[in-house]
Amino acid sequence: MAVAERIVFQPFVWQGAVLRAGAPIVCPNVEDARRRVDKIRAGILHVAGAVVVRMDVDEDIGDYGEPEYLERIGDTPGGEDED
Repeated sequence: MAVAERIVFQPFVWQGAVLRAGAPIVCPNVEDARRRVDKIRAGILHVAGAVVVRMDVDEDIGDYGEPEYLERIGDTPGGEDED
């Protein structure tokens, strides 16, 4: 059983009045995920918002640990409650 750390950049986009999750991106490291957040801040990446999450994953048995939110920017579900 091999547990691996996963860093996920999860963007969100507005579809009309509904905030929807875009395609999650598994990043090789935290720095890569934070570069993506920096692109949002710089206006290069156009999304409503995003979160960067770190979690331990055991894909063999389908076990996913509790997410640790590392970054949050813009409009995200539950953004005001979890900051």
